[in-house]
Amino acid sequence: MSLVKLTIKGISYSQTQNGAYALILNEVDGERKLPIVIGAFEAQSIAIALEKDITPPRPLTHDLFKNFANRFDIVVKQVIIHKLVDGVFYSSIICERDKIEEIIDARTSDAIALALRFKAPIFTYKNILDKAGIFLKTPTSKKSISKEEETVIENLLLGEDKESVKPAGEDYSKLSLSELNKMLDEAVKNENYEKAARVRDEISKRQ
Repeated sequence: MSLVKLTIKGISYSQTQNGAYALILNEVDGERKLPIVIGAFEAQSIAIALEKDITPPRPLTHDLFKNFANRFDIVVKQVIIHKLVDGVFYSSIICERDKIEEIIDARTSDAIALALRFKAPIFTYKNILDKAGIFLKTPTSKKSISKEEETVIENLLLGEDKESVKPAGEDYSKLSLSELNKMLDEAVKNENYEKAARVRDEISKRQ
């Protein structure tokens, strides 16, 4: 089976169902997207890894794993989303230590959070992308989610039962840049990285 390389386009959250998130992966040499429903903590961890301007004052779980791996000379070489069963994606983390390769089973969200921190490539098999990929010809920036995609992702998320988290629909559009920057600093200080990522997105829109 042939492997297809994927990149991360962004994270979408449901406006109608709190706690439902979807990670959007792009086919590198194509236009299909692979949406994967993930939990709030994993969404936060991935968002922080994508957003270089947010640095947690203390290491998150995935940061701790990377620090541990670095200490013992373990390198994550790649992540492969290798199976899809009943809507659940299964992944493997390909690691190497002392030139010996090991394969570790992992949840896809955890595997991708680690791949980002190790700058490791992400792959899936063509048959999985054929089965679960969505084809949307919408010209958007690399990390933005288009309106068309939002509709598709929203429908996907509505079918998921996730634990409730703090409401995601806060409106930052009426705040000034200075107010947003102050809010960003406070969110990072309080380790509310989910809010920090959203505030940072609003700041980015205006720059």
